[in-house]
Amino acid sequence: MRKTVIFGLIVTLVILLASNSFAAEAADDAGNRAGNRAGGARRGGMNRGGGMNFGQRGGQQPSGPTEEEIKKIEDAMPTKAVVEPKKERKILVFDMVDGFSHTSIPYWNKVLEIMSEKTGAFTITISQDINMLSEDKIKEFDAICFNNTVKLHLNPETTPELCKSLMDFVKGCKGLFAIHAGTDTFYSNPWVWEEGSEMLGGKFTGHPWTDSGREWAIKIDEPDNPLMAPFKGEGFKIIDEIYETAPPLYSRDKQLVLMSLDMEDELTKNTGNRPYNVDTGISWIKNWGEGRIFYCSLGHNHAVTWTAPVLEHYLRGIQFALGDLEVDATPKGAK
Repeated sequence: MRKTVIFGLIVTLVILLASNSFAAEAADDAGNRAGNRAGGARRGGMNRGGGMNFGQRGGQQPSGPTEEEIKKIEDAMPTKAVVEPKKERKILVFDMVDGFSHTSIPYWNKVLEIMSEKTGAFTITISQDINMLSEDKIKEFDAICFNNTVKLHLNPETTPELCKSLMDFVKGCKGLFAIHAGTDTFYSNPWVWEEGSEMLGGKFTGHPWTDSGREWAIKIDEPDNPLMAPFKGEGFKIIDEIYETAPPLYSRDKQLVLMSLDMEDELTKNTGNRPYNVDTGISWIKNWGEGRIFYCSLGHNHAVTWTAPVLEHYLRGIQFALGDLEVDATPKGAK
């Protein structure tokens, strides 16, 4: 009898312990799911710092550069401006998204912060407030930066005043430059603004050249252009995600293409195998009214932000957009 009671107590104890263990695991699992849902809500919204992991593969991604990575950015950064600014320059940096939010966004914010401090070429204000584009607020800046902006809510039908103020801003001798996903700014429905994409020089239509560990070949189209000096006239290979910007918005008749994918390279050519991918621009400049546009596709991969020639290329492009580095941006047409 005593053995039976003891055996029954042991069985009961085991069941209780197992139940507690399963309950704890269930609670942990529920907490993780709730955290993921909450994270997803933040990623889809406008909160700074909560939107850096949207749609990323491989689990949780970093929300910004580590101290070690910041040191790499600092070491790779040019130490002075290419040309002396004509006056104190101010840049409004948008890192707002309502879609895929690149983990490289805080990296490029840090790049622009360090670049402004080390070179003195400009100062920056980072914002996710679309109303900063209103006429009374935008006028204090010399250029706008679209830092991987996706679905910036600008549409002539719903935000006509903001669309007009941005257009007037650039055409009125100001600047605009975009990093990587900046060509996705006006693209996704229902916020399609074709004139905005025309101004940028293209819109996102895909990225068959993914950041998958492969190197893509880049050729230099304008080796003598001052913006291309960091590359010393030599093409290069880079691990990054390359944005496709199909015609007719992208055209060498509309902008001066500085570098593009090298389709002599078999891997690069055969990956983006569509008829219009015979020419995919990597960076370009153009005039828009009295203003200036600079775009560079490079910048998905975090390591790009501590690649010295790319950083100097960006600095030169930014100083062109600001109006300090005077460069002929006349298109040369298709080759």
